Amino acid sequence: MSPKVSVVVPAYNNEDYIAATIESILAQSFTDFELIIADHSSTDGTKAIIEKYSSDSRITVLDTEAGGGALRNWNRVTEAASGEYLKLVCGDDILYPRSLEVQVAAIEEHPEVTLVASTRDIVDARGVVVVPRRGLAGITGTVRGAEAVRRTVVVGSNIFGEPACVLVRRETLVKVGLWDSQFPYLIDETTYARVLLEGDFRAVVEPLAAFRISDSQWSVRLVHEQSAQAAGFHRWLRAEHPSVISAFDVTVGNARAWLMARIRRFAYLWLRRRMNTIDE
Repeated sequence: MSPKVSVVVPAYNNEDYIAATIESILAQSFTDFELIIADHSSTDGTKAIIEKYSSDSRITVLDTEAGGGALRNWNRVTEAASGEYLKLVCGDDILYPRSLEVQVAAIEEHPEVTLVASTRDIVDARGVVVVPRRGLAGITGTVRGAEAVRRTVVVGSNIFGEPACVLVRRETLVKVGLWDSQFPYLIDETTYARVLLEGDFRAVVEPLAAFRISDSQWSVRLVHEQSAQAAGFHRWLRAEHPSVISAFDVTVGNARAWLMARIRRFAYLWLRRRMNTIDE
């Protein structure tokens, strides 16, 4: 029988963190899951570390050919999944022990919900919390998916968090065409929007994951590109769903995305010494 949940990890050059990521998934209080890990032709020791876990019956290890960006590997692990629900965890992030337990209960209590997200802690390279309980922009409980999408536009930032914060109905993700990389730095948020326009959103205020800031994060180097792509994302949603996103929403969201990019840049500069595992 297929597992209830597929946890999928698209790994790439995560040598310093991948073991902690895998261990956090294997330590879940909810046990009806499979773990699929695909190494995207890493050039460091990531693949060797992953292979150490290959004897665990819950784990499937795959290889992904080089090229294709994040989309290739994210779709690779997702296409291999068989669970009713899917959680993607990047190769340097952490799940807290009750993550699957809490989110599966939340989505099963509400059949109309297509996506559940929780707050998360922002941690440094050593796992020390920098910012606690980040995300959701004040949303609690269940809201219409369209309203949650509008909220993420107006806020100008991904209120749902990184994939480790999210549990999605796999059939809905397949229905919308898997991961959407038309805005590469917003591959998660764009896909969430597509999924949420098919159903409702459930917010869990308990932090259930940790997002690691490190010197390998693309967001450290490309905050300006992120704000430009956020504006493109907002305009695309407005064009595709004018009944959901207004022109005013786009104007406000674009301004806030620009501001958030600058705030993020200064935050990364302030935290730069905490973004790798080697002391300067």
